[in-house]
Amino acid sequence: MAAILRFEHLSKRYATQTVLNDCSLSVQAGEFFALVGVNGAGKTTLMKSLLDFCELNQGEIYICEQSHLQPQARRHLAFLPEQFRPPSYLTGQDFLKYVTSLHGQDYDTARVSKLCEQLDLAPSALLQTVRTYSKGMAQKLGLLGCFLSQKPLLILDEPMAGLDPKARAYLKRYLLQLKQQGTTLFFSTHLLADVEALCDRMAILHAGRLQFVGSPAACCAHYHTENLEEAYLRCIGAMSETHPESTPPLPSASCP
Repeated sequence: MAAILRFEHLSKRYATQTVLNDCSLSVQAGEFFALVGVNGAGKTTLMKSLLDFCELNQGEIYICEQSHLQPQARRHLAFLPEQFRPPSYLTGQDFLKYVTSLHGQDYDTARVSKLCEQLDLAPSALLQTVRTYSKGMAQKLGLLGCFLSQKPLLILDEPMAGLDPKARAYLKRYLLQLKQQGTTLFFSTHLLADVEALCDRMAILHAGRLQFVGSPAACCAHYHTENLEEAYLRCIGAMSETHPESTPPLPSASCP
């Protein structure tokens, strides 16, 4: 499979703090790939760098083999930020009409209604102003905007944020449908159960470095655990006191 995303030797510093330290990885077309790490690990910085929202100190990023610095490279993707705040004065429908026009898509009422159903959002909510929305409703609106773009690459920063268990289940079901259609998903998350349910591969970002890249099953095997949560904790060293046995050498962060 061809790489739809490539990150090569990324480094990013803020004053004396190094947020990304020589990070390299690739995401294949049609792959679901999760970026996992504690708060402040650098996940959002890496995504902002991909979108050219912050300047790198070192490294290159390629989207469909084009430099991320070229605006046309980003025509292939739709993005949902971690802190999604749609304009409060717009109705949900106004927002979606604006987003679909930006992506060169027609506003298809039937498709919007179907997506609302699949994301557990009442279609009547689109007639309300966004200021009346709960956090979960606003998150669903942002996800709707991304999905209506019909882009082959989705970049989602904490897409489950604010969603209740029912909405999370609905979203995972819909994402698996997109996977069957060949959509590529690159997302950050704290929810390891979602990584196991959705992802082909994952990367653990800790202390500015990619500590592991591979499948969830490979992560469990490498750290000799039966579940991903324990493997993750061993990877970042959080279980070193309760598990005094030596930790196996870390795999190469650039491995497929």
